[in-house]
Amino acid sequence: MTASDRTLPLQMLYHWAEQRPDAIYLRQPRADGWHDHSWSSVLEMAGRLVTGLRRLGLEPGDKIALLSKNCAEWFICDFALQMGGYISVPIYPTAGAETIRYVLEHSESRAVFIGKLDNPDTQAPGIPEGLIRLAMPYDTSIETHHHWSGLLVHEPIKHQPVPAAADLMSLVYTSGSTGKPKGVMVTHGAYAAACRGILESTGLNQHDRAFSYLPLAHITERVYILGASLYAGTQVGFAHSLPTFVDNVKTISPTVFISVPRLWTNFRSGILEKLPESRLNLLLRIPLLSGLIKKKIQAGLGLDKARILGCGSAPISPWLLRWYEKLDMPITEAWGMTENLAYSTLNYPFRSDKVGTVGKAGVGVEIRISDDDEILCRCEGMMLGYYKDEEATRETLRDGWLHTGDRGRLDDEGFLTITGRLKDAFKTAKGKYVLPVPIEAMLVENSLIEQVCVVGSGQAQPMALVQLSEHAAGQNTEQLSSALASFLGHINSQLESHQRLGGLLLIKDPWTIENDILTPTLKIKRHLLEQQYNALDRHWPKGQAVVWEKDMQE
Repeated sequence: MTASDRTLPLQMLYHWAEQRPDAIYLRQPRADGWHDHSWSSVLEMAGRLVTGLRRLGLEPGDKIALLSKNCAEWFICDFALQMGGYISVPIYPTAGAETIRYVLEHSESRAVFIGKLDNPDTQAPGIPEGLIRLAMPYDTSIETHHHWSGLLVHEPIKHQPVPAAADLMSLVYTSGSTGKPKGVMVTHGAYAAACRGILESTGLNQHDRAFSYLPLAHITERVYILGASLYAGTQVGFAHSLPTFVDNVKTISPTVFISVPRLWTNFRSGILEKLPESRLNLLLRIPLLSGLIKKKIQAGLGLDKARILGCGSAPISPWLLRWYEKLDMPITEAWGMTENLAYSTLNYPFRSDKVGTVGKAGVGVEIRISDDDEILCRCEGMMLGYYKDEEATRETLRDGWLHTGDRGRLDDEGFLTITGRLKDAFKTAKGKYVLPVPIEAMLVENSLIEQVCVVGSGQAQPMALVQLSEHAAGQNTEQLSSALASFLGHINSQLESHQRLGGLLLIKDPWTIENDILTPTLKIKRHLLEQQYNALDRHWPKGQAVVWEKDMQE
């Protein structure tokens, strides 16, 4: 059986359990060491769970939620829900009580698996009374009704069910960057198409090793790691905790490692703490030492065997990609949405001359640009629609094309550059429209800046809200202000008059998931910042290009 066959994910699980029953599939670290699960044991546990769920009165077609950080049991639950004909409803493990309650109630979930969580006490109020609570084998302060060990005492189901490709497999809720999360309806067939596309585009195989830590509630991890592992026969490892993260990566020594801009930035900061940039650059210029230094840095991250390094979820600065490239760590940038199962474009095999784009269409994907610069996508791996929202479905799926809401352009080789969201454009007091994303992309070229959001609806000039990078921390504030003011002048010289920034506001509190400025996938909730700073120009100190928010509040 190969991925080119019209096979569904469960058929691949059955295939590997038969062909490689004793091969290790999932590696889960715990306080007492590593717990390894073979392909056959994973299938057996999933089969036992199905029987256990049936005994609880849960029937095919019922929605069952998953609330947990990544772990082997998350995979096993997902397989069991597919085998039992249930519809899975993943929830971000960082979600607050309000979001958890909304997703559980909107999806009409009858039960929820509760696993590894960092803040269970604050999340518990989000689980409605009357919902069947099922515990994965991890300590949690959330009250549960049935434990993992009790569910696994049952005999596994005797047959190997295969759902229809058109059957609903999962409700995957968007991260809610512009309001309430939407429930994206994913069929088994669409999921299979996206997973097969990843396999054909990257050449993943049974000799690869992946590391799973980005939220499985996000479609990227669900497709690129969980789904692709089924089709490629790839081994997958997990993290025990944040303090053990790098050690866990080193143990797995992944050949495939997908991350987000924030972690790549943090890795860079950690490297420069041990080896300052000036010394690093000097060593890289010495032929006899350059290769050794690169290998040492890669090994220090546990990525010395990685052949595919990826980045997605949010825009990453080209200068950061260039920085890793000089360490022989080319990072593939990709683009996709929950609505097309995160599989659209990717810069793989890596093209250095295409840094700044998000790559070209993957196998089986069509991309075109509409007359108003909107990116349209067509492929087999697309959503069925939004759950309980026919109007939004009709607006998004038209004539067989997914209208992404993203602006972009294609070059003559088909490589895509994202220029922003259609709805991100705002009109200043002068009546001129400003597209913030291209300006933000110019600003994050500066290593002093980690994140930026350009706002200015109804204001005289747009303003940039800036979160400084760790690289800037501890530097002299006057020198920082001077350097950033000079940089601002350089940026403004390249912009049209209505686009020029009135100033940079260096924010006081970092943007985080916890303070609700970032989504669980680390996207900025632009509409919230627009509301918070909608009168910024009226309070701006006259004649200043760079202002510290803490000084404005004093």
